Amino acid sequence: TLYFQVRLPPEVNRILYVRNLPYKISGEEMYDIFGKYGAIRQIRVGNTPETRGTAFVVYEDIFDAKNACDHLSGFNVCNRYLVVLYYQPTKVSEK
Repeated sequence: TLYFQVRLPPEVNRILYVRNLPYKISGEEMYDIFGKYGAIRQIRVGNTPETRGTAFVVYEDIFDAKNACDHLSGFNVCNRYLVVLYYQPTKVSEK
């Protein structure tokens, strides 16, 4: 019963920006969580004091990225609730 419109909302994108991750999460754990939704091209977990607890997850397919974003926003990992957003290159500097 899932009908995908051919035209997705403009903010939908293959790159997800994830916040509120546990600092100790490993790349492997990230693949376990996000890989359930589709093939992943790359995961970059923040490793500086400013980027700790954040990651970029790049999917091969935009529909998989949308599915992951829809399902994993608010997902509980080690008692933290994930914040999953679409990466928007123009808005990164805004707080």
